[in-house]
Amino acid sequence: MKSLHYSMLPIFFVVLFSLSWATSADTQEDFLHCLSSFHPGNSSSISQVIYTERNSSYSSILQSSIHNLRFSTPTTPRPLVIVTPLNVSHVQATIHCARNHGLQIRTRSGGHDFEGLSYVAEVPFVIVDLVNFRSVNVDVENRVAWVQSGAITGELYYRIAEKSRTLAFPGALSHTVGIGGYISGGGYGLLFRKFGLAADNVIDAQFIDAKGRVLNRKSMGEDLFWAIRGGGGGSFGIVLSWKLKLVPVPATVTVFSVSRTLEQNATQLFHRWQYVAHNLPDDIYSAVLISTINSTQDGNRTVVATFISLFLGRTNELIPLMQKRFPELGLVKEDCIEMSWIESVVFLSQLPNQTLDILLDRSYGSPLLSPSFKAKSDYVKKPMPEIALQGIWSQLLEEEATSATINFISYGGKMDRISETATPFPHRIGNLYKINYNIGWQQEENMNSQRYISWIRKLYSYMSSFVSESPREAFVNYRDLDIGMNNEGNTSYVQASVWGRKYFKKNFDRLVYVKTKIDPENFFKHEQSIPPRFS
Repeated sequence: MKSLHYSMLPIFFVVLFSLSWATSADTQEDFLHCLSSFHPGNSSSISQVIYTERNSSYSSILQSSIHNLRFSTPTTPRPLVIVTPLNVSHVQATIHCARNHGLQIRTRSGGHDFEGLSYVAEVPFVIVDLVNFRSVNVDVENRVAWVQSGAITGELYYRIAEKSRTLAFPGALSHTVGIGGYISGGGYGLLFRKFGLAADNVIDAQFIDAKGRVLNRKSMGEDLFWAIRGGGGGSFGIVLSWKLKLVPVPATVTVFSVSRTLEQNATQLFHRWQYVAHNLPDDIYSAVLISTINSTQDGNRTVVATFISLFLGRTNELIPLMQKRFPELGLVKEDCIEMSWIESVVFLSQLPNQTLDILLDRSYGSPLLSPSFKAKSDYVKKPMPEIALQGIWSQLLEEEATSATINFISYGGKMDRISETATPFPHRIGNLYKINYNIGWQQEENMNSQRYISWIRKLYSYMSSFVSESPREAFVNYRDLDIGMNNEGNTSYVQASVWGRKYFKKNFDRLVYVKTKIDPENFFKHEQSIPPRFS
């Protein structure tokens, strides 16, 4: 009898899989029928923006904005349907039909999310890809722009520069980051020490909730308007567009990128940078990128620290300032390059700088990221001692870390003058700098990804003594499922509070309050979404 029981197990799993597949197929057909009947006779038929695996272009649409190939493998769960809406009614129809037929919605604007949450789910799901919601309307006279969530930051920068070389927006460094996800998580960039985050410069928004209502700032109320500006994407509804305040920049700015190896006193220079960068004038963006290269002396790998800055002014102002504040770096005129603000974006993103048109190329992969990667983040409130830095360098020289980088981004400036509760993004005063840890590998190594992920987890554990604590803070736009998740996207309040307080600190409770009001049934959810209070 026992042997019979075990012999039947394979048959049981085949039947179970077949039933599951049939259920998904039925759900998909019901969902598609619902979409087609939502607005019968609509001149802008929704059928032209629906993709299933029966469509030849399904795979290319799915792959089009996946920037982390760790989530593009044969075993990665795929959506039942992809919808690329052309208008508001398409979005409303998708929400309505997904609710009626028990499907989750994942909303994608640029696809840069570090854990693939905008296009991967472990339950039956639909992607709303906002690639067609990408218009940018710039009003130079009033210094504002309406930008749809599917636009990438490169498109925003380019359209602003078309009309003015002395206006900008505090956007992302990488030009292919989607505006929707970027602002939803707060959004830091080259101008954040001068003007604050992207979320700090949002004036209004067009938003669709779980009931399909179209809301603006006035009709949604200040609580929800507060929540969508930094509370993370995918929790409250779908933001279709944002009204942004543009900021003034000089006609000419200055950039530099100066590298020093361990043999050139990189350790001592970085140690000193920790004390200097936070107190530099607001006009300076300062970061240090730590990586490894082959030494020219003996051919062995060594650590290199690259000091990167953008200064909103001319070289002749920057040199004496740096000689006074950070003479150890030895910055000279020859290290500096003057250019326009828009050109500085191309330069600091390490893009080919022959033409600004590269900013419009959504398919151009960021040179700053490996094809597949795992990332983590930290915030630092007091300088690390040199002995701690030596411990980091030793791990970077391990075999797995050939493509690892650690980016240290200086805080201070206006970030010290904005309240932690002004938006959900709480990482303001008291932070010297933020850390972004990144380890990458080639797509063909995805089967062996665990060795790389284990490496970055080990480094993260090592860093625990030198970073913020109670909570150990993290940046929501650098999603990290290591710090708490639920595979089915049914995050409870208790589970969510683990990562919620790392991302949002005390603002987490207000976000839960807003979620409970706007989406009490928890329709919009993912592995790290804000839960309603009683979940």
